[in-house]
Amino acid sequence: MILVQRQRSKLQQKLILILVYLFNIQVSAFTLTMGLLKLGVPQKWEKSKKNLTYVRKAGVRQFISTYNRVKDLKGDELLWGDEIEYGIFELDRQNKKIRLSLRAKEVMDELNGKETSHEHRVEGCNWVPEYGAWMIEATPRRPYTGYANDLLRVERNMRLRRRRLLSVLANDEIAPTVATFPLLGTLGDDGTVPSSSIGGPVTESEYVGDAIINPHPRFGTLTENIRSRRGSKVNIRVPLFRDVNTPEFKDFPPSTTSGCCKSNSLQLWRYGKGDISMEKYGKNLVVVGCSSSGVDEEFNESNGGLVTLKKWLVDVKCDGCKGLFYRSAPNVIVPDADWPKNGDIVIGSEVPDIPGWIRLQNGYYLPIESEDKKVKFLHKVSTSIHTKNTEKKLLGSTTPLFRTGSFDNGEKSVMELQSALLQNKITITSSTHSDDDKFVPLGTSEKKADNVKPSIHMDAMAFGMGCCCLQITFQAKDVDESRFIYDQLAVVAPIMMALTASTPILKGRLADTDCRWGVISESVDDRTPTERGIENSSGSEPELAGKGKRRLYKSRYDCISTYIYQGTDTEGSKNMENRVLNMYNDIPVPIDEESYKLLRKSGVDPALSQHIAHLFIRDPLVIFEGAVEEVDDSVQTEHFESIQSTNWQTVRWKPPPPRNSPNDPHIGWRTEFRSMEMQLTDFENAAFTVFIMLLTRVILAFDLNLYIPLSRVDANMQRAHSRDAASNGLFFFRRHMAPLQEGDDGYGVKYTSMFANAANGASNITSTMRSTSHTSLSEDILDGNGVSSHRRSAPVASRSSEENSYEEMTIAEIMTGKGDYFPGLIPLVRAYVDYINCDDITHEQLTKYLNFIEKRATGELITPASWIRKFVRTHKAYKGDSVVTDEIGYDLMIACNEIGEGVRHEPELLGDMKINRIKKDDAYDVKLDAGKVQNEDLLNLLRRYSNRKSFSGISTQLNSETNMAL
Repeated sequence: MILVQRQRSKLQQKLILILVYLFNIQVSAFTLTMGLLKLGVPQKWEKSKKNLTYVRKAGVRQFISTYNRVKDLKGDELLWGDEIEYGIFELDRQNKKIRLSLRAKEVMDELNGKETSHEHRVEGCNWVPEYGAWMIEATPRRPYTGYANDLLRVERNMRLRRRRLLSVLANDEIAPTVATFPLLGTLGDDGTVPSSSIGGPVTESEYVGDAIINPHPRFGTLTENIRSRRGSKVNIRVPLFRDVNTPEFKDFPPSTTSGCCKSNSLQLWRYGKGDISMEKYGKNLVVVGCSSSGVDEEFNESNGGLVTLKKWLVDVKCDGCKGLFYRSAPNVIVPDADWPKNGDIVIGSEVPDIPGWIRLQNGYYLPIESEDKKVKFLHKVSTSIHTKNTEKKLLGSTTPLFRTGSFDNGEKSVMELQSALLQNKITITSSTHSDDDKFVPLGTSEKKADNVKPSIHMDAMAFGMGCCCLQITFQAKDVDESRFIYDQLAVVAPIMMALTASTPILKGRLADTDCRWGVISESVDDRTPTERGIENSSGSEPELAGKGKRRLYKSRYDCISTYIYQGTDTEGSKNMENRVLNMYNDIPVPIDEESYKLLRKSGVDPALSQHIAHLFIRDPLVIFEGAVEEVDDSVQTEHFESIQSTNWQTVRWKPPPPRNSPNDPHIGWRTEFRSMEMQLTDFENAAFTVFIMLLTRVILAFDLNLYIPLSRVDANMQRAHSRDAASNGLFFFRRHMAPLQEGDDGYGVKYTSMFANAANGASNITSTMRSTSHTSLSEDILDGNGVSSHRRSAPVASRSSEENSYEEMTIAEIMTGKGDYFPGLIPLVRAYVDYINCDDITHEQLTKYLNFIEKRATGELITPASWIRKFVRTHKAYKGDSVVTDEIGYDLMIACNEIGEGVRHEPELLGDMKINRIKKDDAYDVKLDAGKVQNEDLLNLLRRYSNRKSFSGISTQLNSETNMAL
């Protein structure tokens, strides 16, 4: 019987090992797709230019082939993972200096070798290269699953990664989880170990050398080709923090406020829009803006702000005409689409190459006038105008439509409405701000003076791509879910970046910003001068995308420019199959028209076609020898990924990669969340990772709708960079995330949500439902899952503009709630955790995470950026000049390392949460080795332990007990 049990036990062990092995294969593939590096010889820019057009076209063909092959995949399980980036630094303890340790590849190879020898363990790590020769990225070897107790694995695996990294570092090396090396670019030839020279043919930098770039050929080629395509070195200028002795501010008037703006506004760094001011003021000054407390601020490019599309009033002036049919291309009518009617306001831009047409944000086209130019169809109106069409059937969320003064009763004619709009009876409310601390250049009138500040200047990709961050990738059940989550997380991205802010130091100076994103954006900005909007720039280059002349409003590292969820047909009518979220896509989306036409012709819907065609306004930055026309477009995606992977946006939508053999694991549709900053401890990183994971479940399970116009998402991203934005900033966010019902309000009709009714005492769905403009209580039928049709339609926003759909909120309000209509994201997550009824241990840990995030959001705990700035300003060697010296940088990095390892506790950061000490000794399993011990070692061991008092005492006690037993 015992023998049978042993045999069965061995069989079970073998089975477990086989399952672990197979699962690890799947995990490895899932993880590596986050950042796979190709081996090969990259082409120099001048040589690669002749292949740019082919690669762009082939990339679109590869996407179409992939999409048509896997678009109908359904039912994939939730798999997800996180990515953490580390920097390795060497300490000179005697001289109190810290330098970059350029040993990342050596460290990575050693770590991956040890992972191979520990594959018997279910939990493990995967180590991959990063941009810097001092940087390394780590992910869990096995993805997390969709079970609640896997949420506990996140922090455990992060701690395991830190332990294992520590175990291979030299005695004088540390690897704190910081966003950036504070002294990068300030140390000259003494900035690295081994030492390296400043400059070089790749970067041509004044501040850093080529040796700090990872030796993999991809990274150096990226750096050089970005500079070559741009026609100059990258231009990064970040506002400098003003302290009492900051010398750059000596010629500026005394500051009367904490920033350049009024107390209720934030100073804004308009990253990516500084070329004109660079020409005007040079590299040591930068123009900044101010956030407004009014939601009607018009964003435009003239003041360095954001750019929105033009708005057009639909009014077809002919007998019996009610509106316009959409066109999938000029002169190609789409009769089954939900077409715009007279009185509608549509959002779009004129097509430069096709006069007389505009392209809408839903991917369709409309003519401005008839072919004979006798009948005007579209009339340009102010960007602040929103109208209501009384014939329009509401779909999805029944948020009230925008109204325009006395014209919201639906009784006025279109002609009267148009007359009012064109006569500017409804005007834009302009924001105003204080002129405090404004620098007036010599010879410039104060009235017209720019708001100029001293800047921190940087000139190389390393200043951006040398930043570390926290990223998360989710596998969705199907393509629709991946696209919907992409849209929703894009709205959350700026909020989470502000909440995790940890980058207040750049190039040895205190910055007047808290986040890294804009630095990276400008560090990889490869746009030509014409693409950046500089007039009188050089001629076109036929090899480049758009010949290098197309106006591009953003760097290839920025916020998203278009939502991609197509929406569903909520009422089963055919004419809604092509409806998309036009009213929220209100910023320009330059596209490659040829790619768009091919995508549409191949059956890709307008929203997704627009997204892909937008990606392909960029050129591939790295092309490898022997991998151009040799790539099979029908089964490979190399050219698609070469452009997709270098469009670095706040969220990234990732199609399933090809399976090169039947044994390759299946990987589904994924969405990557990319905005969060690195935190000092694994507890913090795990808390935010788990929170985002749970938020995606809440959005799906509760049918939430977070949509706001993308111009407001962009505005939030600028605001999120501002100093202390987490505690002092206001951010645009949706007022009602749940289905709405009618009531009474100061807007004429009040719309309350299921959340508000629940807060006010409603106990069931029947008591929360009231008649709406299109659904009565008796018609609102529950499905088999107990979900009402009203609620099922909630994630699908109406195609009309929405009145009062968003407002400005503090991060505390966004996270914890506002009034009775907005419950807050954290309470919703708590409700979801209770709803799924997870085990007590998991629930306890999730409560710790949520409590911590809530305290961070309300300001009870400060961000790492605030803590770092305070550490510098209170350091004994600090002189109030915004300079981070060698000594300060050394002490700061030591402190950050000690916090991460649990040696040092900072209540301002963590409250009463104590981090358990991390020791490198338990990084790997210790083998119970039965090999013979050498004589000398054996004698030393026996001598050492026989002399110990504890050993002697135990021996005496054992002898006494033995004698008594006898």
